[in-house]
Amino acid sequence: MKRYLPLAALLVSACATEPAQDLYAIETAPIPAAVETAPMVGKGDKADDPAVWVNLANPAASLVLGTNKDAGLYVYNLAGEELQFLDVGRVNNVDLRGDLAVASNDETNSVSWFTIDSTTNTVSHIGDTPTNKDEPYGICAGLVGNTYYAMPTYKDGVAQVWAVATDAIGDGPELLAETQVGQYGQLQLEGCVFDEANGQVFVGEEEHGVWKLDLNDWTAAPVSVDTIDARNGLVADVEGMDIWAGENGEGYLVVSSQAADRFVVYDLKAPHAPRGVFTVVESLDGAIDAVTHTDGLDVNSAPLPGFPNGIVVVQDDGNPESGVDQNFKLVDWTLIKIALGLE
Repeated sequence: MKRYLPLAALLVSACATEPAQDLYAIETAPIPAAVETAPMVGKGDKADDPAVWVNLANPAASLVLGTNKDAGLYVYNLAGEELQFLDVGRVNNVDLRGDLAVASNDETNSVSWFTIDSTTNTVSHIGDTPTNKDEPYGICAGLVGNTYYAMPTYKDGVAQVWAVATDAIGDGPELLAETQVGQYGQLQLEGCVFDEANGQVFVGEEEHGVWKLDLNDWTAAPVSVDTIDARNGLVADVEGMDIWAGENGEGYLVVSSQAADRFVVYDLKAPHAPRGVFTVVESLDGAIDAVTHTDGLDVNSAPLPGFPNGIVVVQDDGNPESGVDQNFKLVDWTLIKIALGLE
């Protein structure tokens, strides 16, 4: 018979020693999964990156967008039920601000654009912007005033910055900058996230670590935030990342440390001190399996039904077997907050 620790024990426990492939042993907080989405049925590396859309008028009707890198974009409700599938091609990463989402489409070498209707709770594909560069890989979105940013990232270490006024979406974005972020190893970039409140953008170089860009000066050199050689829990591949946003620019950066099946949390404000590491384990009733080898993730600090302090959504490589029926798991930020002693 399986036996499960009570929730209090899971939270208080200083947590398990990491798997043998870790370069440095480190303690982690085990956080139980709360909800899982319908699987992308079949074998292969399919699910990749999620994005949470909050319905401000009716939070219970909020959505999770999730990419299938072989097929298109899926849409789920907060119970994990599939609501829509958009056959837009091989979209790898997705992100959004407000009711506008973007995805990196490596089938068409473009940024794919989507709108979300808060009345019907439906997602619509409204067009693609050719990047004039092969295989956009990761992507993140930002919103400063009425300027909407889309930043696709590439395997050669380059990040592009596209921008468009929110009242002129139909005119299409313009390319503002291309910047060389990747500096070491294989240079490959994927995960990134805009921190508009603090004027910075975080980008992950998979075999090296986390970089920070100046949102107000695209010519400024990237600044190192953490590397896989440090003893903060970060290992290759550095994958998905997003922000739990608090007041006055406070908050936390969450980064997927893929090979070790764990997630590293940093202060959002410089010097970006590491605040702890967590794993996502099976649900308390055993109905939902543990998370392994996460690629993309998304974080949202808005209160949602059942998640009063927001949620983290992470890709799960195996459901439960690696490369089989991949899906996304939803995690309660309150449990992470308590386990890591966050504000």
